[in-house]
Amino acid sequence: MQLLSHIPAFLKNKFVLTLIGFAVWMLFIDRNDLLTQISRTKKLSELEKSSRYYTDQNREAAAELKRRETDPTAYERLAREKFFMKKSNEDLFLFKE
Repeated sequence: MQLLSHIPAFLKNKFVLTLIGFAVWMLFIDRNDLLTQISRTKKLSELEKSSRYYTDQNREAAAELKRRETDPTAYERLAREKFFMKKSNEDLFLFKE
């Protein structure tokens, strides 16, 4: 009985003990504990960022495709810029940045 006399009265209440036990269970022991939720939120944020990046890349590719369909010189520009092709009477100079 000497040991129980040092414990504050509100900690002897069965409802407070149940609430504390439930909080400890939900924060640290449960399958969906606090650390798991934080890591899942971080992963979701990374995935949303990746999704935005690929959506932007998709839009750019669609715009380039539309440009190629409407502009007859688009293929020539693509060949010159991306693949460094040239006409037979031209000289090609490449500069490193």
